[in-house]
Amino acid sequence: MTEGPPGPTPGFLVWRLANKWRVAVDRALAPLDLTHAKYALVGSLYGMQHAGERPSQRQLADHTGMEALYVSKLARALEADGVIERTRDPRDPRAMRLALTESGLTVTREAVAVVRELVHQLLDPLGGLDTPRTRAFTDELLALLDAPLAPLPNDPTTQGTSP
Repeated sequence: MTEGPPGPTPGFLVWRLANKWRVAVDRALAPLDLTHAKYALVGSLYGMQHAGERPSQRQLADHTGMEALYVSKLARALEADGVIERTRDPRDPRAMRLALTESGLTVTREAVAVVRELVHQLLDPLGGLDTPRTRAFTDELLALLDAPLAPLPNDPTTQGTSP
């Protein structure tokens, strides 16, 4: 008796889910001229700014998990759109500090409301946002995200760095 093909791997399912959610957020935020990536940046900046921070691009990259170069590209585009302002850090002329503009605050508040509603829809198969299944799912995702990645041998991106 032969077994059928193996089921999808966890990595494949995480990739599919991430893409499904990204597409859903992109579509929902298109009327606000935001993509999922831009939303991740302005939404994070909104939360940090609300907490009294004015983060650098590097701090925002670390917070979002995005590459610093990508955050820089997104920040320049959002600045051109009048959503954020970038200013040189007086203590470190290499660093750029970010803040939402007044119009950026307005757009971000609208985007947060849109995404909040979308998240409720996306989590409906687990019973909704505030359910034991969703909390357990969130805990599992956090465990995966918190696990450090070991450097790969001969990886040029980790050469000369320590773990």
